[in-house]
Order: sequence, then structure tokens, then C-alpha cells
Amino acid sequence: MTVEDPGELGIGDVASRTGLSVHALRFYEREELLLSPVRRTSSGRRVYQEADVEWLRICTRLRASGMPLAKLRAFTALVRRGPGNEGERLALLREHEERVRAQMAELQDCLDLISWKAGIYEQHVSRGTARGIWDPASPEHRGPWDVGSADRGWDEEGSGVRATAGVHRSEPGRDHRAGS
Repeated sequence: MTVEDPGELGIGDVASRTGLSVHALRFYEREELLLSPVRRTSSGRRVYQEADVEWLRICTRLRASGMPLAKLRAFTALVRRGPGNEGERLALLREHEERVRAQMAELQDCLDLISWKAGIYEQHVSRGTARGIWDPASPEHRGPWDVGSADRGWDEEGSGVRATAGVHRSEPGRDHRAGS
């Protein structure tokens, strides 16, 4: 694109700077997810500003964190309206933040399980045996989710894969191992 103003950016430039495809940029425009209408040249080419790039970076992070399009559209509309609705914007962001923290806590639980299970496999590989590796009744298969397992720890054989007593599930964002 021939740029008349050095602050103007073509759609390809914006795509490369934001990581969005040209198709996605057109979608954002069509869904009114930009703060202002995209200006067009006399030949019909889209012209973006640096502020559009910054806004799109915010939008892509909100989408990547799971914000639904409807919420992103509502947030964009609030920002577009200007001052006077900051409380509504804050409420929308805090609601999303809470949802993301809950997702992170769930992912931490999943990671804890994966780490625990990998520790069991490491024990078996180091012993050179797969005996009992598939036996869910075996004590070593009791994980941090089992009642009383936090008192026992994950590993009675001292391989270093242990949980500290007290698994906390109700506090998003908190390390699930007490004392950490």
C-alpha cells in the first residue's frame, strides 16, 4: 500500500504486527471490535492507525484468555462511548479476570496430576519394571485428589515426588500445596 501519512498502516502491516490474519482483521472490523471505523483510501484500501494496532493487541489477549465475542463487543462499545462508563468496563474486566483465574486453577490441578503421574512413571523406569504401573488399587496410584492422600504425600518411597499436606482447591490463584 502506498502510504500518504507515515502514521498510517495497511492491512498487511497490521496483520504482521498483531499476528492476526487479514481475514481476521476484516472480521474484527465487521463485528465492530475496533474503536473507530477503519478509514479507506480513494482506491478502497483499509488504512489503520497505531492506536488500532494497540487496541487489537488488547483484544487478541482478551480473546486468547477466553473472553466471548459478545463480551468483547460490549467492552469495545463501552470504550468507544468514552468517559462515564468506567465502572461498567471494570465490572466486565473483573468478571473475566475471575473466570480466567478459575481456569488457571483448573489447569494447575491438571498440571499437578500430570506431574504426579510422570513421577510414578519415573519411579518405574528407574526401577526397570512396569509391575503395578496400571494397578489403580496400588497405593502409589493414590493421587492428591484422594481423601487422605495429602497427609501421606504422593510418594512413600522417597523419590522426591511429594505433595505437601493440605491441598487447597477453593482459592483461585493460590498454590495448591500448603506452605509453598
